[in-house]
Amino acid sequence: MSSNIYDMNYEELEAQLTQWGEPAYRARQVWDGLYQQLYSTPDQFTSLSKAFRQALTENFSSSTESTQPALTALHPVKKLVASDGETVKTLFNLHDHRQVEAVLMRYEKRRTLCISTQAGCAMGCVFCATGQMGFKRDLSSGEIVEQVLFYARQLAQDHEQVTNIVVMGMGEPFHNYEATMQAIHTLNDPHGFNLGARRFTISTVGLIPGIQRFTAEHSQVNLAISLHAADDDLRSQLLPINHKYPLDRLFAACLEYVQTTHRRLSFEWALIQGVNDTPEQARLLAHRLINLRVKGSSLCHVNLIPLNPTGKYSGHASPHSSAVAFKQVLDEAGIACTIRLRRGVEIQAGCGQLASNLAN
Repeated sequence: MSSNIYDMNYEELEAQLTQWGEPAYRARQVWDGLYQQLYSTPDQFTSLSKAFRQALTENFSSSTESTQPALTALHPVKKLVASDGETVKTLFNLHDHRQVEAVLMRYEKRRTLCISTQAGCAMGCVFCATGQMGFKRDLSSGEIVEQVLFYARQLAQDHEQVTNIVVMGMGEPFHNYEATMQAIHTLNDPHGFNLGARRFTISTVGLIPGIQRFTAEHSQVNLAISLHAADDDLRSQLLPINHKYPLDRLFAACLEYVQTTHRRLSFEWALIQGVNDTPEQARLLAHRLINLRVKGSSLCHVNLIPLNPTGKYSGHASPHSSAVAFKQVLDEAGIACTIRLRRGVEIQAGCGQLASNLAN
């Protein structure tokens, strides 16, 4: 049994409580408390007996400086808020003193979280602060879930709620496939947190076995490919994983995904001045994407995002004029494209920037 209650799915929780001699309905009460009422301490389960709350404390509480035993294994140690108040980044300590980050982004009608699946990352993308850190360890499904619940509790105080979750924080989600999908399954449970599958987006740098496995599951969760270059030479310089999974193989997997699921696929492109923001790269990208069609309809979308700077990479964000010119090439080819605004640059909201800075 995991000492983190959020690692358990409903069936595992029910089995554990049955071993304690509790009736089956007790699991539903606990599940409701965790994911609908957003309780974080055993003492908040006031409808349960004192003896049962003590059992929760003894089996699932973590060490904390609080006077109340806490169920959460994530401990916030630093928070940064953008000057407009719309982006908030939190750094958490894990039980083994590893660190992980999550970000809340407020939009007019959305409250979007960017969450992490690993402490550090093994992919080594040169412009990414997490990739520059190297890999520390996978997060458990519960540690992924807890990032969401942390912000959900804060939003609830303002009578707001999480509307979208992007799994684009620290780590490569498909490098930690089981825990990532278990966390999404837990948060999607209609009897619990009840966030619809289409409210989630998983971003991968292109781990083909993970894409193929995800395709076979016919998930309603959205998929995004962190692409950043349209030829193998440049992409291999930026994303070392391209040596193992080059673009022809990656786009074959992408084509299989859209043909199997009939779901739109997103491509993320960090615009780096003078590196991948040229009309030539735009034309190469359009050529590759033109084939991602089902019954004549394009099932792809490109998100252009000016680079978030990191201390160990010398590249700079592309000017807006370059982003507009890049988008125009894609528009003329019939490829849907959006220029995204950078969020939280002043608070180092790019993946891993806060953790890597504190580690140095």
